[in-house]
Amino acid sequence: MDYIALVGLALGLLAVLAGQLVEGGSLLTLINGPAFLIVVGGTLGATILQSRLPVFKQSIRSLPTVFTPLDLDDKQILRKVMRWSTVVRKEGFLGLEPIMNREQDPFAKKALSYLVDGIVPASLRDALEMEISLRQESEIESAKVFLAMGGYAPTIGIIGAVMGLIHVMHNLTEPELLGAGIATAFVATIYGVGFANLVFIPIYNKLRSLTAIRCRYREMLMEGVVAIAEGENPRFIESKLKSFQT
Repeated sequence: MDYIALVGLALGLLAVLAGQLVEGGSLLTLINGPAFLIVVGGTLGATILQSRLPVFKQSIRSLPTVFTPLDLDDKQILRKVMRWSTVVRKEGFLGLEPIMNREQDPFAKKALSYLVDGIVPASLRDALEMEISLRQESEIESAKVFLAMGGYAPTIGIIGAVMGLIHVMHNLTEPELLGAGIATAFVATIYGVGFANLVFIPIYNKLRSLTAIRCRYREMLMEGVVAIAEGENPRFIESKLKSFQT
């Protein structure tokens, strides 16, 4: 579990709630079912309308990664590539086949399969670069679903507020209902702005940063695999890959 992400989310929400209490307000005034339904339902509806179904599904599947530590260690990757290089020098490319069958990472597994199949280095680099590019585009596209939510939520919140005010206008003959009605109307605006800036946009930025990290990891693997295919000395490969380490 990525506790820093949970702390950030909790801190943002608690700051808003604490501010409400410090101002002398009640937390119950921030709880409004119709406003929640308008903002969340309207935002989801608009986002689904603009998104392709596979992209939307992928965005939902990627949500847990926001709160899950990214298990990518540069040193571990370096050791993995160096082990592959040693195996190739001793047993040839076919010696990588058992390692390929045990590999869990799909990108690394594909890179190893190219080595085992004897793909020439130039073609190997082209294939892996295309794979990296396509994966990056797919991940960014799914992350943009949350960016879209962050854009729609405040506007939907304003729609909810206006709808609430329209309802208030129907009760002008009952002054005792006006204050509560107006307060309820503006809760929708709070929901829209709050969800956008405390949840949706931060999630998008986190997913985008995770994509950048994974791309750097894949590029590191690609450079190592291409160097192995070119028959480079393991020490040179190690020196080359260390430039990726932060």
